[in-house]
Amino acid sequence: RKGTAMDNRFETFTVLINRISRNIRKIKNREMADLGLRSAHVSCLYYLSMTDGLTATDLCEKCEEDKATISRAVDFLETEGYLTCHTKAAKRYKSPLQLTPKGKSAGERIADRIDGVLEAVGLDEEDLQGFYRDLRAISDRLEKLAGRKEGI
Repeated sequence: RKGTAMDNRFETFTVLINRISRNIRKIKNREMADLGLRSAHVSCLYYLSMTDGLTATDLCEKCEEDKATISRAVDFLETEGYLTCHTKAAKRYKSPLQLTPKGKSAGERIADRIDGVLEAVGLDEEDLQGFYRDLRAISDRLEKLAGRKEGI
């Protein structure tokens, strides 16, 4: 099986997915360096700007990040004045987070820069929708496979 088309498909698929992920992270970091924000901060601000009042638990799901990463990001964003948590409950992780004016401004900048990056990718709306449909189908299938106890 060495050197077969199947091996090349696997290598191409995994390398391209990893490269896309790495480049998205690099773009996030570069585009937000002037604000002192990192990739996880950008994702949190983006999702909070779309739906204010999300909890850290919600952000874990939307950002596809673990609890520790989101917890550090939320702490940083709160300390730096981008968001606030009005609830002082013991279960703070489930408390709604709100953007401050500084956070809303950053969220708008992030959304504008995302639009610019997506435009620079160069796909028209129809191609982009087809790509997203296919990517979602692949993601859903891989998630099902990843959840299996036995091998493929």
